[in-house]
Amino acid sequence: MTEKNQPKIVFPCDYPIKVLGEAHTSFNEHVLAVMDKHAPGFDRQKISVRDSSKGSWQAMTVVIKATGKSQLESIFAALKTSPRVKMVL
Repeated sequence: MTEKNQPKIVFPCDYPIKVLGEAHTSFNEHVLAVMDKHAPGFDRQKISVRDSSKGSWQAMTVVIKATGKSQLESIFAALKTSPRVKMVL
């Protein structure tokens, strides 16, 4: 395998997923439900939530044990199904 073709991420690994959305209970519930489904047993102690200065937006960062690219793609797609989610990084 050449250096160009080597994967950038070596799985399994700790992987932070940041979700930006409307500050609302259903936003938090949606993010946690997606993580429970696609990364069961993730460490809830590794969740951080930051509110915007006016409190209308939140950024949630959840660190999961990523097992592969397909898992990450599924998580990103599932997170985007909520209209309260505006961005996933």
